[in-house]
Amino acid sequence: MLFHLLYGVLSQVESLGFLRVFRYPSTRILAAAITALLISFLLGPWFIDRLKRAQVGQQIREEGPQAHLKKAGTPTMGGSLILLALVVSTILWCDLRNRFVWLTLAVTVGYGAVGFADDYLKVSKKNTKGLPGKLKLLWEFAIGGAALAYLFLSDTYDPSVRTRLAMPFTDFYQSQISLAPWFYIIFATLVVVAASNAVNLTDGLDGLAIGPVVINAGTFLVFAYLAGVETVIIRKIAGEATTLNLAEYLRIPHIGGVSELAIFCAAMAAAGIGFLWYNTYPASVFMGDVGSLSLGGGIGMMAVLTKNEFTLLIVGGLFVVETLSVMIQVGSYKLRKKRVFRMAPIHHHYELKGWPEPKIIVRFWIISLLLGLIALGTLKLR
Repeated sequence: MLFHLLYGVLSQVESLGFLRVFRYPSTRILAAAITALLISFLLGPWFIDRLKRAQVGQQIREEGPQAHLKKAGTPTMGGSLILLALVVSTILWCDLRNRFVWLTLAVTVGYGAVGFADDYLKVSKKNTKGLPGKLKLLWEFAIGGAALAYLFLSDTYDPSVRTRLAMPFTDFYQSQISLAPWFYIIFATLVVVAASNAVNLTDGLDGLAIGPVVINAGTFLVFAYLAGVETVIIRKIAGEATTLNLAEYLRIPHIGGVSELAIFCAAMAAAGIGFLWYNTYPASVFMGDVGSLSLGGGIGMMAVLTKNEFTLLIVGGLFVVETLSVMIQVGSYKLRKKRVFRMAPIHHHYELKGWPEPKIIVRFWIISLLLGLIALGTLKLR
């Protein structure tokens, strides 16, 4: 919105020509991040106070760690503030003609609505059940599947990369791995749904999930910018000058227009940092499913749209481990009647081993940061 006003209208005035700087995604990445931070910081205290007055308190599972019982009543559904800062900042600074942004926003907000319904039922009924798991998954598959089916069956995507898979550490332009359109849509939907629920499982300690979310958003910001930006570089091959865009130079898929997603990523990272101000241990507010499901869905969409479906396993490795710990625990108990971990997800295992909550959180953040750096390393190691 502001992009179209500042660059499309006001920059045409001779004395305001300097506003043409907003044509560049890099400028709007900074603007979106600052906007999201300001929204989070300015509205945070008022928002938390409103939640307290409405008695929107967290319900704690009795079978969970006993130390968590003291957290009962802490305001939840704080993810609504993250969503507000994310959506407003993105709409203000992105190119509103870009389908990648609108579809990513649609999935993010749609998953947020599912999470909101789940949180509302928990708060209103004063229990931890919320929406039935099968119903949540049904809505997640429906929302994600509809968005991805529209995207990959329309002319938005370059047909040469639409259903091809990019593998980490390999040259995309020499890879011939491609899926049938409908099979790819199913696969991509699974990636988005899995990412959403993985973040949801990780959200069990104060600030544990939002830290890796910020790191994931920052990593995909780089991927989106490099894959979509039209900047060209010149290099000499056999004595002749050749022009290449950054994606071709790095041997990653070039997807026209996907650089606008970097603005979405910047807004997500900044909104997450702003929320962490209030969510850090001891938390003044929890994000709830409205936050974890929506942010996870947004991360999944960024992985799919930048053709980093498998790189997500690296940058989102912490979410993968949390999910696998639950699957291993459930499978082991069903097959052997024995538990592998003291409690799953795995962060509760370390909690019951006596690790202080802040130590678990910070160490998991450090692991996530390391994985993000490894993921960025795949840009050169191929």
